Amino acid sequence: MPEIKLEHVTKRWAKFYAVEDLNLTIENNAFVTLLGPSGCGKTTTLRMIAGLETPTSGRITIGDKVVFDSDLGINVPANKRKVGFLFQNYALWPNMTVYQNISFGLSNIKEELPKIDFEAKNAARLAQILQTPSDVTAVLDECRDKDGKLEEKKAVLKLIDAFTLSQYTAKKLFGYHLENGADRAAAIAALQAKVDAAHKAAKDAGCTLDEEFRFCRDGRVVKQTRKLTKEEIDLSVRRVSRIVKIGMFMDRYPAELSGGQQQRVAIARTLAPEPTVLFMDEPLSNLDAKLRLEMRYELQRLHVETGSTFVYVTHDQMEAMTLATQICLINNGVLQQYEAPLEVYHHPANLFVADFVGNPSINFADGKAEVGPDGMTVTSPLGKMVFPKKDLTDMLPKEKSFDAVLGIRPEQLSINTTRQSPSDIEAHIYTSMPAGSETLVTVKVGGVSLVIKALGITHYNPDQIVYLSIDLNKINVFDKKSTNLIKYSV
Repeated sequence: MPEIKLEHVTKRWAKFYAVEDLNLTIENNAFVTLLGPSGCGKTTTLRMIAGLETPTSGRITIGDKVVFDSDLGINVPANKRKVGFLFQNYALWPNMTVYQNISFGLSNIKEELPKIDFEAKNAARLAQILQTPSDVTAVLDECRDKDGKLEEKKAVLKLIDAFTLSQYTAKKLFGYHLENGADRAAAIAALQAKVDAAHKAAKDAGCTLDEEFRFCRDGRVVKQTRKLTKEEIDLSVRRVSRIVKIGMFMDRYPAELSGGQQQRVAIARTLAPEPTVLFMDEPLSNLDAKLRLEMRYELQRLHVETGSTFVYVTHDQMEAMTLATQICLINNGVLQQYEAPLEVYHHPANLFVADFVGNPSINFADGKAEVGPDGMTVTSPLGKMVFPKKDLTDMLPKEKSFDAVLGIRPEQLSINTTRQSPSDIEAHIYTSMPAGSETLVTVKVGGVSLVIKALGITHYNPDQIVYLSIDLNKINVFDKKSTNLIKYSV
């Protein structure tokens, strides 16, 4: 799968910048989530890569192919970029079955494809299967009703999955009636004769047939501009239906499916043309919480099984954190941070990233920073904290004294009813909310509110005095003026 590269990509409407000077490299086989608040430019970015939106300026490359370059006047149409796009709205045809919805786009594809002798290919496959008739009869025996009668429709579907066949080839296989002990020798001989005749015809035309029955000349596969055959379309539909597990719904209409099943159909339709990149624009937003969780698992599995590059738009940070190999966080059309999920969580590049990522949100406390030869001291309502020089970033202001902001994740605070250490901070309970396996506690310290995520169910009374323990290594510190991270959590 290809690498995607955006260089100085900008999208502007009059004076409004939807995306501004975006530089981004999406690696091969990555699962990248475009994360940010509504209206930040996520979907616009996705649509520009896919070719559904034209950038104002910049350059976009997919693999070794430049698909957009404002300076060179290049703008490859969306249907020529070999990408799939899964919209928020499933956009299924209500008057078409699941099978027809998936196959519809495939029937309209016309491009340069290998020249294949499908008749010979299917004949060879059938001859191979007929060599072991017991495998076929074992499948067919599973398709009998309570009276022992063989159900043809069920049998064909079973043969499709058991031997990875198209429905057309599966029907031919069923037609040999191996369940009745029919003589297969003559059938095998006839099939082999077709294969031999195909090889001879190819040779007479100055070609050879490879193991996939593709025409080859001078060691190269012969290609021709053509549409997909019914056989190819059916194989593609069956392949993706197995991937997303909807093979049993092929004859149903969208109205007869649940929201999750419709989503699977939409995914299958997008995967069927074998796109090099799969784009998804908030595809789970219309599902309930339980189904969203289930579909996250499915998307992770699909990413591994297909080996495709996934680019996924969401404003749900939980989706971004759990699905992505890389998070691309955008705000007001400007890239804020592009790193692995845990790196974004533990080392947010600025105050916006720190505040946006995390549930419950990170705690902030204003303070005054003093930089010395050995490190930095921050004085805040939480007391005086000293941070060593080795933990400071290269974004540290040149001034020796400046306004700073402490950032502390809720799970990095420990709460006790008694003082455990002289450094513990006295606080007063504001609220206490049990949430199953944890308790969310809000405390007040010197006019600052802090949210604490405490494991287990613990009850606290309003205004109760408690004591907080803070690991200074786990604190992030930001420059209030620039909002940049100036001290890492380690």
